[in-house]
Amino acid sequence: MTPEREAKARNIGLLILRVGVGLMMAFSHGLGKVQKFMAGGPYNWADPIGIGAGPSLFLAGGAEFFCSLALTVGFLTRLVSIPLAFTMAVAAGIVHASDPFKKQEFTLLYLIAYITLFFVGPGRYSIDAWLKRR
Repeated sequence: MTPEREAKARNIGLLILRVGVGLMMAFSHGLGKVQKFMAGGPYNWADPIGIGAGPSLFLAGGAEFFCSLALTVGFLTRLVSIPLAFTMAVAAGIVHASDPFKKQEFTLLYLIAYITLFFVGPGRYSIDAWLKRR
């Protein structure tokens, strides 16, 4: 494979990863949490870091929905991957720590994707890259 084709394939792969992970997290997990928070308390929600159920729901839902949408379009990719990775680390390491591995697997896969995007960046087909080229 030529260097140009390799770069294009890498950038398409990053686009697929960002859009796939971003949309799945935003609409399969984040939107429901945002809606639950907006409906008002009392919140029947975990408090894994000791800040209260409402703030925990707000932070998890905000990260999973709004940060995932930013990740999807490649806007502030490295920055938004931090709260997403933190949320997944808390989910895997605290909320689901006693669950069997099979139940933790998806959380860990999301965590790996967010850490990867933090280190590799969004790729050429992103708002971040477009802003950098301007």
